[in-house]
Amino acid sequence: MDQRYDAIVIGAGVIGASVGLHLAKAGRRTLNLDRHAAAGFGSSSSSCAIVRFHYSTLEGCAMARESYFHWLDWGRYLGVADEKGLARYVNTGCLVVKNERNGGLAGVMHCLDELGIPYEELAARQVTERFPWIDAAAYGPPIPLDDERFGQPAGGEIAGAVYLPESGYVDDPTLACHNLQRACEHHGGRFRFGVEVVDILRESGSVAGVRLAGGDEIKAPVVVNVAGPHSGTVNAMAGVLDGMSVRTRPLKVEVCYVPAPKGLEYEQVAPLISDGDVGCYSRPTTGNHIVIGSEDPECDDRVWVDDPSDYNSNFTRQWETQVMREAQRIKGLGIPGQTGGVVDLYDVSDDWLPIYDVSDLPGFYMAVGTSGNQFKNAPLAGRIMAELVEKVEAGHDHDADPVTVPLPRTGRTCDLGFFSRKRRANRDSSMSVIG
Repeated sequence: MDQRYDAIVIGAGVIGASVGLHLAKAGRRTLNLDRHAAAGFGSSSSSCAIVRFHYSTLEGCAMARESYFHWLDWGRYLGVADEKGLARYVNTGCLVVKNERNGGLAGVMHCLDELGIPYEELAARQVTERFPWIDAAAYGPPIPLDDERFGQPAGGEIAGAVYLPESGYVDDPTLACHNLQRACEHHGGRFRFGVEVVDILRESGSVAGVRLAGGDEIKAPVVVNVAGPHSGTVNAMAGVLDGMSVRTRPLKVEVCYVPAPKGLEYEQVAPLISDGDVGCYSRPTTGNHIVIGSEDPECDDRVWVDDPSDYNSNFTRQWETQVMREAQRIKGLGIPGQTGGVVDLYDVSDDWLPIYDVSDLPGFYMAVGTSGNQFKNAPLAGRIMAELVEKVEAGHDHDADPVTVPLPRTGRTCDLGFFSRKRRANRDSSMSVIG
């Protein structure tokens, strides 16, 4: 195999495959490298693949809205067939519960208004009229499972909710990654799987490629770090950590799969639910099951991992905690005697917002800190990274004058300075998976 390319992308998850696609479409000879056996077999395979618009920042909302239109017309976006078929967007709508932590969703509704995204405000009574299987009692703020008050209503009802009818999820996140791989290959991009990057090569003060375990060297004047939970390790190899005000680290996450209450066709009637009052988010899935994740309430311990290649991948009591929290909201939800779901790692930045940026090593770029809330933004993330690479490699000083990218669907402009590695931790962030 030719060991010289125009650009190497470390990672072939949903963001990495999208970056490879857009660099290849721009005419670069690309190679995606991944330690796993196939595209999307890392943390992307564990993604809940939710497509939603309620972010803490206008920039996050705008990216999600722009990417949404690509998921709606996924085949046209890819421009190529896949022998495995195409991932499918499932429109469910999304119910976001108002609570003190999210400020009654005032900031979110301001962003939705700015972008013209349709939504409805619902009082607690309207929530239960539309979804009679929902218990509208207020339980928050969330508390640990061993607290004697756990499961006891706090008094009164939830403060209401916002319903967004266009939200949904991608039915097969791993297939979506394979779709992106095939589209990238259509434009000349290549992929290598089951390989581990152990060093970032340099020549004359710039990036020169990568070294793999076993000693193989692959040369390229551009290297993009999209290594997911291993992104911090790769940044350390490149020697760029000192130039970052915001960094990333891997976080252990447990996601639960449980059967829906008996007699309730949950897969047919349920929306996504984002519920800070009980500290969980959920969505329907195949087999009339429910996927339940944590919205990272402050009372829960966060399990940061030192070595993303070696961590405890077993379920803990957090699984039971999440299911029991969701059972406060969904009437009749049982607690299975056997755990089911996934345990994986998020790649999390200090403020839970992604870093899409250059680095202090010329030619070395980063699309990191994306886990948990950026799957939906993959189509746009690939494009903005490709435009960043094109402009900076042509001589543009991104740190002094941040690159901007037009967003034709929303009529806005994405200022990539917002995602800078040099930013101060964003106080507007939810500091959680919500982003």
